[in-house]
Amino acid sequence: MAKNVVVSLSGGMDSSTLLLRCLSEYDNVTALSFDYGQKHRVELERAQSLVDYLAANGLQVNYQVIKLDGLVNLLNSNLVQGGEDVPEGHYEEDNMKATVVPNRNKIFASITQAVALSAANANGLDTDIALGIHAGDHAIYPDCRQEFRDADDAAFRIGNWEAEKVGYFTPYLDTDKLGILKDGEVLVDKLGIEFDEVYKRTNTSYKPYPSGNSDYKSASSVERIEAFIDLGRKDPVNMRTRLDRWIMKLQKPM
Repeated sequence: MAKNVVVSLSGGMDSSTLLLRCLSEYDNVTALSFDYGQKHRVELERAQSLVDYLAANGLQVNYQVIKLDGLVNLLNSNLVQGGEDVPEGHYEEDNMKATVVPNRNKIFASITQAVALSAANANGLDTDIALGIHAGDHAIYPDCRQEFRDADDAAFRIGNWEAEKVGYFTPYLDTDKLGILKDGEVLVDKLGIEFDEVYKRTNTSYKPYPSGNSDYKSASSVERIEAFIDLGRKDPVNMRTRLDRWIMKLQKPM
């Protein structure tokens, strides 16, 4: 029987690697991205670019952006447009809690569950939902922990008929960003695509420059560069363009 999956695709390196994993393990792949008024909306552009690249290489993804931007004025988080500046530092630092978006993963998971169950009921095939949550997020984001996933899954099954048709795929729950990139190296070879072409189409920054490139100061950016250094690869995203350097020069105090 065909295997179907619905992927929550942010446009970051974690969920993008997850998308590759799903393409290698499932017959039919649907990917959903969410526009909730995030400052780093470049990730939506990167997600579309990756889907287009995969399609050009014979790897089809049913992709859709879900518009939730009506929430932008109602969510209290530094990640959302209108919020305070995104803090700098590593995820272990307490100030990173300002990057929490209330109930974000619950909102995303509920929509992904609804799409997966609808697909399962429509075509008669069990459907998994795939989430790129990983160990590096556990400390700051409670909705990336296993106990949250278990409770959320229990609520889904209590609240829906035939919920047993939907399963979970969270292969990176106990993996850090380095482990995710290592899996990416294996997956690109398996799928016949290029590592740099995939990862230059990802964003891992809550504070991108106007060009869409990272300043490497927000926690997600710091973890990304650490992972590439540990992997012994150059990050294919050109993090410092001429425009970025010009902006940095203007921002320096005289």
